[in-house]
Amino acid sequence: MEILDIVDERNELTGKTASREEIHNNGLWHRKATCWIMNEKGEILLQKIAKQKKNNAGKWTRIGGHIKAGETPLDGVIREVREEIGIELKKENIRLLYIRAFEKPYKETGLHRYWSYNYFALVNYKIEEYVLQKEEVSEVKYMKIEEMEKIVETNNQDYAFVKWENINDVIAELKRQRAKIK
Repeated sequence: MEILDIVDERNELTGKTASREEIHNNGLWHRKATCWIMNEKGEILLQKIAKQKKNNAGKWTRIGGHIKAGETPLDGVIREVREEIGIELKKENIRLLYIRAFEKPYKETGLHRYWSYNYFALVNYKIEEYVLQKEEVSEVKYMKIEEMEKIVETNNQDYAFVKWENINDVIAELKRQRAKIK
């Protein structure tokens, strides 16, 4: 059972914890961490979520997940990346892009409330070097940012990010990060 820290609407720790299921069922604020991974060619790594997952099954997205109780967001994203795609990110190579609050409908009556920490990391791994956690990820691929833009424009539902209200801001930030490596 996954135990998470409960935070308040200002993203401050409350000192309380609960199971992931309890947090979701009761609309409690918690934290998630995700990472946009870019290779030295300026391409973005996307993972395809395993078919048996509840949320976004079979869709392409970035790497990430819930931050466990007692973890910092940075430690949480490092753990998620290691678990899901089998690589070890170094803290000094990770940049925080933004933190954002989300309140989304959950099931028929509830709200899913969380603070999302969104990171960026530059790597030099080839696709065959990733070791996938098959329960979470079915495959990975690199994609040019311009391809992501076309996916958003055409509302391609194979990609989880097409429904994000801030995806154009995310793409602009990824382009800024890419410009730093060229």
